[in-house]
Parts: sequence; C-alpha cells; structure tokens
Amino acid sequence: MKLSRLHTALLLVNLGLLLGFGAVFLQRRNYEFIIYEGVIVAVLFLIGFSIRRVDYTPAALVGLTIWSALHLAGGGVTVGAGRLYDVMLLQLSASLPVFRYDQLVHVWGFGASTLIMFCLLRRHLSQPARYPLALGVVVVMAGLGAGALNEVLEFIVSICVPGSGVGGYVNTALDLCADLLGALLGWGYIRVHYLKHQETAP
Repeated sequence: MKLSRLHTALLLVNLGLLLGFGAVFLQRRNYEFIIYEGVIVAVLFLIGFSIRRVDYTPAALVGLTIWSALHLAGGGVTVGAGRLYDVMLLQLSASLPVFRYDQLVHVWGFGASTLIMFCLLRRHLSQPARYPLALGVVVVMAGLGAGALNEVLEFIVSICVPGSGVGGYVNTALDLCADLLGALLGWGYIRVHYLKHQETAP
C-alpha cells in the first residue's frame, strides 16, 4: 500500500500535537500525560509498521487522529481551575457525573478503535457482510477490549503517578459504558459505510 498525502498529513498533525502538548506537559511536570504521549507514539509506530499490510480506511485514521487531539487537549487545556477533561458537558444524572468531556473522548476514541479492529479483520474475511451479527459481536467486543486495555493502563498510571487524574471505580465503570457506546456507534458506521452495499448485492 502506497503512502498517500492523507497519511503524511495525519502523521504531521500527530507529531505537531505530541510536540506541542508534550512541551506543555513537561513544563507542568504532568507525568500522567507524558506517559499517555508515549502510548500515542507506540500506536503511531504500530500503525506505521503495519500500514503496508493493513488497509486502514481514511475514517479510521482520521478518527484516531481526532481522538489523539481530544485526549491531549483534555489534559493540556485548563478550564477555570481544572482540566478540560473534568468539564461537565451535559448534566444527565443527579447522582452520576454524566456527561463529561472525558466520556465524550471515550465514546469517540473507542468508536475509532472499533473501525481499526474492522480494518484488521476484513482482509481475512471472504464475505464480511454475510454474517453481520457474528461479525458485529466480534468487532464490538474487540473495540471494547481496547477500552478495557486502556483502563488497565490508567490503573498502572494511577499507581506510578501519585495524584493523577484517574478516578475510582465509578469513573472506570462509566468509562467502560462510554467505550461500549463508542464501539456500538463504530459498528453502526461500519454497517452503513462498508457493508451496506454488500448486503444488498445479489
């Protein structure tokens, strides 16, 4: 697969985000997000290493780049006395902190992750639209699995960086719910944009 202008542009955007926010995090000694930047670099490396073997769709790569921007902004942009990550976007519950910017990032991010999982799988499927329910379960669970891995990473960060912004059990549970919603929305996007024409083909 030949690298396109889109791939180059997205790489430059990601590098700009990492360098710009990296300088902010270093100045603030925000070790939590310095670790997260390392994770983003690792993901970029994996995408770059496999891009000639995997047909990543433009939507998947753009989605990951937007996720990177939302995530870094959440930790690097201050709103009042707190972080953008802590901002309540829409008060949907009197007892739970829903719906926060943090949960928006999870919905978007693991929707994008679900698209990536589909890209990894579809080359190995002769008829991906023949069994949509089975494929949907696999792809959604793979996207949600990426969300669970993210929660493991956050747990490790909370141990390594005292006073990090990682929340407790309720926060983890809400994050996983947001991850599931994102994965389901990602699967809906896949059905409409990549499988619909195959399902209606004779």
